[in-house]
Amino acid sequence: MSKKNNYSYISIAFILLVFGIIFVPKIINRISSDDITRDESRSKEVSTVEKKEKTKSNKSDLVYIPNVDGGSKKVPSFSFTNQDGKIITDKDYIGKVYVIEFFFTTCPTICPRMNSNLVEIQNEFKDFENFGVASFTITPGIDTPEVLKAYADKYGITNSNWHLMTGDEDEIYKLANEGFYLYTAKNDEIIDGFEHSGNFALIDKEGFIRSRLKSPNNPLIYYNGIVSEKEGVDDEGIPQEITILKEDIAKLLKE
Repeated sequence: MSKKNNYSYISIAFILLVFGIIFVPKIINRISSDDITRDESRSKEVSTVEKKEKTKSNKSDLVYIPNVDGGSKKVPSFSFTNQDGKIITDKDYIGKVYVIEFFFTTCPTICPRMNSNLVEIQNEFKDFENFGVASFTITPGIDTPEVLKAYADKYGITNSNWHLMTGDEDEIYKLANEGFYLYTAKNDEIIDGFEHSGNFALIDKEGFIRSRLKSPNNPLIYYNGIVSEKEGVDDEGIPQEITILKEDIAKLLKE
């Protein structure tokens, strides 16, 4: 074999050695980092987009209610005693879609109508274990757990996630007026001595207040809980909103 051929083999061997030293570690590093080809990178991007679109598609068109301090308004922390004498907190409702109301058992005006509508909603979603109602009495001095239990039996409240709650009066009024902006107050000038909102708040599984839009950038926020579906409208021409509340509960249950 000639010296020329020997030099050629030596040169080839040297090139292969250099290639191994420089490029093989880079290839190994790309393999360990799952960065092999451009096609795989595209596959990852597509997979990420599909995952995001799937998550987005699970969300309904119901909007979040803005908080005055920024962000979305969420149910404040609370802890009260229900009709069975059990302590119930806001955390007991996490993972559930539920409706909130403020009422009292001796109310002769709007409360019976509100709770009759809620019982109708209860029966509509009787097969859903993650649907509930949170009812807070504004006369806790009268509405003991025993009184609330009798009231629940009277109205046919059977949903295990429907808690009628009593507790510290100041905390309940604070929850109504500051936590939900649902007006509640004592008023000796009216027949029953108390006044409160007849609206319902709808809460999603993560504890956020949700609602539909009445028009662009104008959320409904709360649902009229007084007028029944059967009535259609009240004496003042205000339409019932129980139907749309049912529709929106169904949307949140699918999220």
